[in-house]
Amino acid sequence: MLTILHTESSTGWGGQENRTLQESIGLKRLGVRVIILCQPDSVLAKRARAEGIEVRTCKMRKSYDLFAIKYMLNLIKNEKIDVISTHSGRDSLLAGIAGRLSRKKPVIVRTRHLALPITSKTTYSVLPHKVVTVSKYVRQYLINEGISPDKVVAIPTGIDTSRFDPEKVDGKLKQELGLEPEIPLIGTIAILRKKKGHRILLEAIPLILKKIPDAVFVFAGDGPQKENIITKIEQLGLSDKVFMLGLRKDIPNILKSIDVFVLPTLQEALGTSFIEAMAMEKPVIGTNVGGVGEVIKDGINGYLVEPDNPHALAEAIIMALQDKEKLSIMGIEGRKIAKQNYTVEKMCEKMHALYSSLLKDKAP
Repeated sequence: MLTILHTESSTGWGGQENRTLQESIGLKRLGVRVIILCQPDSVLAKRARAEGIEVRTCKMRKSYDLFAIKYMLNLIKNEKIDVISTHSGRDSLLAGIAGRLSRKKPVIVRTRHLALPITSKTTYSVLPHKVVTVSKYVRQYLINEGISPDKVVAIPTGIDTSRFDPEKVDGKLKQELGLEPEIPLIGTIAILRKKKGHRILLEAIPLILKKIPDAVFVFAGDGPQKENIITKIEQLGLSDKVFMLGLRKDIPNILKSIDVFVLPTLQEALGTSFIEAMAMEKPVIGTNVGGVGEVIKDGINGYLVEPDNPHALAEAIIMALQDKEKLSIMGIEGRKIAKQNYTVEKMCEKMHALYSSLLKDKAP
């Protein structure tokens, strides 16, 4: 049986940790033994255990933690690890060193989840046998940074299209907010960080209301910009037009309820939230940054606009809301694209094929 060790030194929860967990669940279904090694206080450890994934914990205090490397060496030996799949900078260095020192000589794969500048080339060019990126954009960025093109492969993140299925979900958000069914509802789901562009959408809203005065907006998510966003809403006099929903677990319900999904992000490796909205047959409006253009086909399943441009964003939202027939067609196209290219099953099949091919190449 193929045994894969996923390592993750991050303690929080986001798209990166979710992809690692979804890949682990999917690979287990394909008959792979999966172990996740993470920090003792990590959210991933808790959620992975709840999904029946084997979990080991080890403190990874710094990038050169000898105790962590020793622990990993013993784990590789005792559990007969075939593949080490690393995710964050610290665990990629520690597990990469352990893998290279181990007599078992496991295959080492580094996944790059982010569109941020890299801080250490070693964990891409020296330690791993292969680097996986979540989008073609991130792959090209690494190549531009000097990583060999042969070493980098793009395997986009997939979503659970059975969970994000418009046929299985009742949209109750308008009812919850006391809105009439015909009220245009525009939704954003993202962590409340500067780079997600909530400020840009807030500046666009007064322009949108001039043309579509009954439009209402919802922001789902929590984060460091929460107070700044609330202050901005009050300054613009939009308290009756923008609802802060906080952290929600019923994302399919929110997506089913809205008419258009908008995220004017300033930086994005791929944009899983767009894919989830597409799977729910919602047109998506995003900015032409990072890997977003790989997901949004302008004029087909939504609109791509110039980043940090409230006027362009307002125009795209107005254009979408004023053509109900096109809105519906875009939603249908979006689900087709999501099912064709961005399912968890496809992601896991591609990762499994990659791991298997690397082990085959390694065999004497």
